[in-house]
Amino acid sequence: MSLAITCPSLPSPFSPAKLTKSRRPCCFCSAISEAESQSSSKVTAFTSSTNRPAIILPGLGNNTKDYDRLALILKEYGVPTVVLKVSRIDWLRNAAGLIDPNYWRGALRPRPVLDWYFRKMFEAISEANEMAQGGALSLIGHSAGGWLARVYMQEFGLSNISLLLTLGTPHLPAPKGLPGVVDQTRGLLDYVKKNCPKAVYTPELRYVCVAGRYIQGARLFRSNDDDAEMAVNIEQANPEIAIVNTSKPPSPTIRARFVGQGYKQVCGQADVWGDGVVPEISAHLEGALNISLEGVYHSPVGSDDVTRPWYGSPQVVEQWIQHLLH
Repeated sequence: MSLAITCPSLPSPFSPAKLTKSRRPCCFCSAISEAESQSSSKVTAFTSSTNRPAIILPGLGNNTKDYDRLALILKEYGVPTVVLKVSRIDWLRNAAGLIDPNYWRGALRPRPVLDWYFRKMFEAISEANEMAQGGALSLIGHSAGGWLARVYMQEFGLSNISLLLTLGTPHLPAPKGLPGVVDQTRGLLDYVKKNCPKAVYTPELRYVCVAGRYIQGARLFRSNDDDAEMAVNIEQANPEIAIVNTSKPPSPTIRARFVGQGYKQVCGQADVWGDGVVPEISAHLEGALNISLEGVYHSPVGSDDVTRPWYGSPQVVEQWIQHLLH
């Protein structure tokens, strides 16, 4: 059973996975194996008064600078922070998946297509481990960064990670067989669901999934059933006169219809709440501590602190920062 919290305005942690002979060996995997064996032999005191270092994992299309302000906010709370070094151009490397037959079958696997991201994760985690001096780490995955973190943990082990906090991450694959719904990840989220360990919320490893409720989507076209629905209101002030209001509810805005089509591609439904990109129901995981925040937008790009705050805006960070503090 998952824990769920709406905020207004499994087994114990899994063991580090080992690369099997069936996987294609690479120098990247060897480097991780060697580094982890060295870090396991290092025993350094980490005082309880020091907050765990955090690594911010950018979402699809975002770059490092998009999270500069969030990193500063976290440091003001006393959380040492490393932002994964990624540029917008780096995401074009995902086009390598086009030559994989599994892409066209909708059965794409994260590796080797996303190895470039995992290398950068390894570098950022190594930097954070230097800060932690043998202590635990927190991962903050924004959007796709959240499920990429889950793949990394499954492939290469925990690396002293004790918290995975996801912000607007689409964790669940799109439902199959629905007309007009195309799996935009081409099977990647199916892989995550089938192969990554279930979410847990234990003292050793905590999953915290934060979803935003910024705008409710709407279906593109009103159905016949919708047209038949009318608001009926009978005034009883004069028993001889009944006033019936047969007015139709207001039509959804063009924006709500547009956003709804985006939601539908992610969860199969258009008329649900979400952060403008990811539906609320897709950003939660069974077994995790699930939190919904009202009025929170998906991306740092195009956001502002007044009319469109995102997960990293000061007043929003205030609602989830406690999970990073000792």
